[in-house]
Amino acid sequence: MIDRSVPRRVPPAPEPPGAAAPAAALPVRPRTGRLLVLATVFVCAACGLVYELELLALGSYLIGDSVTQTSVVLSVMVFAMGVGSLLAKRLRTRPAVGFALIEAGLALLGGLSAMALYATFAWLGESRPALVAFSLLIGVLIGAEIPLLMALIQRIRRQDAGGAVADLFAADYVGALAGGLAFPFLVLPVLGQLTGALLTGTVNAVAGAGLVLWLFRGDLSPRWRRLLLAANAAVLAVLGAATVLADDFEEVARRAVYGGEVRVARQTGMQELVLTGPAAGSPRSLDLFLDGRLRVSGHDEYRYHEALVHPAMTGPHERVLVLGGGDGLAAREVLRHPGVASVTVVDLDPGVVRLARTDPMLSALNGRVYEDPRTTVVTQDAFRWLRGPAAALRFDVIVSDLPDPGVTPSTKLYSQEFYGLAARALAPGGRLAVHAGSPAARPRTFWTVDATLRAAGLATAPYSAGGRLAGFAAGPDRSPRAGDAPPQEWGFVLAGRGPDAPELRVGPGAPAPRSLTTRSLRDAARDAERTRVAGLPPSTLPHPRYS
Repeated sequence: MIDRSVPRRVPPAPEPPGAAAPAAALPVRPRTGRLLVLATVFVCAACGLVYELELLALGSYLIGDSVTQTSVVLSVMVFAMGVGSLLAKRLRTRPAVGFALIEAGLALLGGLSAMALYATFAWLGESRPALVAFSLLIGVLIGAEIPLLMALIQRIRRQDAGGAVADLFAADYVGALAGGLAFPFLVLPVLGQLTGALLTGTVNAVAGAGLVLWLFRGDLSPRWRRLLLAANAAVLAVLGAATVLADDFEEVARRAVYGGEVRVARQTGMQELVLTGPAAGSPRSLDLFLDGRLRVSGHDEYRYHEALVHPAMTGPHERVLVLGGGDGLAAREVLRHPGVASVTVVDLDPGVVRLARTDPMLSALNGRVYEDPRTTVVTQDAFRWLRGPAAALRFDVIVSDLPDPGVTPSTKLYSQEFYGLAARALAPGGRLAVHAGSPAARPRTFWTVDATLRAAGLATAPYSAGGRLAGFAAGPDRSPRAGDAPPQEWGFVLAGRGPDAPELRVGPGAPAPRSLTTRSLRDAARDAERTRVAGLPPSTLPHPRYS
């Protein structure tokens, strides 16, 4: 029997989660809309990488040890991006609103990150917690971008997921390339760290808000349009005000870090140079900071430079090479010795050399060595120069006046390979003097330098300076001044080619050092020997041993 009754109306089955949403009502053609979304992905990816590089650069500058800071920032940020991708699932029902809010938050956090890190360093003395916090928050927001952009691009024209993901990631990776190249070649040298981050945040906010409030305005209720306009206007106002005040903020923060008498503050393409001290004061009141680290203290720098240079000058010293030492202070001590025919200073940063030539106090402190016709300057990486142009040259004395071996960028200049190149550049009977860090404060680092020099075929004589050495020399003009800060301790290694270690002494006929005698040098060698750590392997390029 056929049932002829009226069939019941069956309601449609509910759409499964993630089913296709109706196409958005766009003010442009779908093809143009897709290009605008991909262009926004490009801009946001570039901004995101600039934030990441800003955190890496500022973290290394403020905290030191770039390997550790790079590992912390990258690992925390990648983890946070995964968290952000998961959290973005809760915003899929309103992808346009979610994306606009995320970009506003990212612009605010990323734009202010450099200023916040510098502030914590200046006034709290520790910026590591802020570095981790910003890496985490920025990573969460960056991770939430792609899932929401995926939803938005599918609102324009539905396509297979694989194709949409390929398009989005292609735009994302190309944008990251642009941001990665813009940071070292444009943002950092032209704008600086603070203003560069703030202007990057401004671009980020405009791109995110523009995409949602114009292209996807049909997806927004009048209330959400007003809220998003107000939120983005507030973000832009904050970033704009911070940009206007950035120079004043930097000056106040710099005073908190360096004291009230900052005479020169200059960002080269490689580091920040800061000179402090009264403008009309004595050169001995001057302090030179490189990337926030005290490099020269005018009141006691002579103790360091005399201990570094004079023991190496007791043999032949007609041709002398100074590696690092762009401040000219090591070259000053070299030129005090009669019989010096030439001094070659190899420093990577021309800004340091320029400052040492032109600043009245620093040039007075270094004895205006760059006006001496015997002085030649090479602005090049010391490793590359020894490997290349210096391969055919020979020097009687090489002075390695470089930052501490624990500072990661200088680690290769304390490697066995580097010392092998330096040994090749030594003339027969030549000597190599190396600044090796404090044997008392960091004995493993100090004795690793010694082990590395010996692995390069050099015989070594380790010794220290400062501490008890500073008060050892006789005479009122050789003792510390009243009111001087307690003397700092430094460690050095004197090395030479041959089976026997060089003798530690102050040579006859040399100008009398203010803080150094042969007896004090030998006492300092015994002091250093008490800290010896035996059995340490050498540091090499593929296996650096310094921490």
